[in-house]
Amino acid sequence: MWIDTHCHLDAHEFGDESAAQAALAKAQGVGMIVIPAVETANFSIVAGLAASVDNACYALGIHPIYVPNAKEDDLRVLRELVAAAMADPRFVALGEIGLDFFIPMLTEPAMREKQIFFFREQLKIAREFGLPVLMHVRRSQDVILKHVRQIPPAGGIAHAFNGSDQQAKMYIDLGFKLGFGGAMTFTRALQIRRMAAELPLDAIVLETDAPDISPSWVHPGRNSPDQIPRIGAVLAELRGLSEQQVAHATTANARAALPRMAL
Repeated sequence: MWIDTHCHLDAHEFGDESAAQAALAKAQGVGMIVIPAVETANFSIVAGLAASVDNACYALGIHPIYVPNAKEDDLRVLRELVAAAMADPRFVALGEIGLDFFIPMLTEPAMREKQIFFFREQLKIAREFGLPVLMHVRRSQDVILKHVRQIPPAGGIAHAFNGSDQQAKMYIDLGFKLGFGGAMTFTRALQIRRMAAELPLDAIVLETDAPDISPSWVHPGRNSPDQIPRIGAVLAELRGLSEQQVAHATTANARAALPRMAL
């Protein structure tokens, strides 16, 4: 069995095909798809979608790209919904949260501070409820690590990891898994492929970030969760392992990172 630890299955790019995409992925051996929220407006959508198919679970959180339009009261809404969702076995994490210092508008001083405020407040919620976090870490690894050390959650995943060896070790030492996906399938992605080959296997989980970060054989088309086994095959090739070994290991890693996941 395979697990897609990060898939925006509710995205508009899927239209009314979300349930069909989950079924297609299941037919390919993807036993679980983790659907992160991005803003309060889609909290109920991701929860409902996860409940409507038999191979999905969900996370709740405010994505850094949505922070510019977020209100401080959204954090109260998030905390209340997390408290209620603790009774839902399909609720597995706080996410997608984090920092994005790639988009120019988000790097302006005021917006940078707002991002950090929302990230820290969400880390506090995760810590309060003993939840792991799904973290967006684009161009922000060292700042993310600083705040995670100060407000440690119950582990989680550094999604779409593309950092240094030192940053990888810091995440692993703090109890996090590292998410690898479509970017790893491009032969020109030398750094990501090297790390995928050399990092401890028990630190790696697989993800699509669908509909984004399509693998090389789909790019520039829409990504989808049924691509996970083929992405896993690339990881197997890079590490000199069988696909079965990689499926077993990355599934165990995902379950360790997200212990509420019902499998």
